[in-house]
Amino acid sequence: MTWDDLPGGALVREGLDDLQNGRETAPALLVAIGAPRLRRLGIPVPETAQDPEHRLYALLARTEGDAAHSRFNALIRLLVSFERTAESAA
Repeated sequence: MTWDDLPGGALVREGLDDLQNGRETAPALLVAIGAPRLRRLGIPVPETAQDPEHRLYALLARTEGDAAHSRFNALIRLLVSFERTAESAA
């Protein structure tokens, strides 16, 4: 099984790439939020910016407007699904 087979796997892969290349994107900030748990799963996550939750919400507010709250929650649910599935597969 590859990451891309897991729910949100492509998004996590994109976020890791963005973090490694210094891009502050929604996927990068999402991975930063999940960094402690992802690291426990053996996924190397680069050191990240402070307060990724607030930074992600601010980014979404700029790009999504009134839908920021819904989009934020959807991304968090996707991250948790990835983490739970990865834990089960380990």
